[in-house]
Amino acid sequence: MRAADIPFAKFVGIEESKEGVSLPYKKELSNHLETLHAGAQYTLAETASGLLLQEVFPELRGKVIPILRESNIKYKKPANTKIRALVKVDDAKREKFSEQFLKKGRALLEVGVEVVDSGGSIVAYASFVWFIQKI
Repeated sequence: MRAADIPFAKFVGIEESKEGVSLPYKKELSNHLETLHAGAQYTLAETASGLLLQEVFPELRGKVIPILRESNIKYKKPANTKIRALVKVDDAKREKFSEQFLKKGRALLEVGVEVVDSGGSIVAYASFVWFIQKI
């Protein structure tokens, strides 16, 4: 799956490239301060976290249903340029997920995301806990 396959991600204008996913600054996504709306930043981070699951576990593509279980985001500074999502999964958490998934056919996985502006400054940190179950 690509970002363009997700209706809401496509609607807000999330772009996908070799560097990952990004969201251009546009007035339609701004808030009352004319910076990127918190909801737009969250959407980028959540989309990136879900797409990462396919990269980390390509062997599970089409064999599981991932559902977002919980999330947390902290906004660090206003975003008034294009933003990108930098995604990572801790190796220990990845291993724990794999072990539990093999044993039970379902498991939780936490994905971390940094949202950065065009200058490389972090504008938000987020974590997303995905519940992943065999179909």
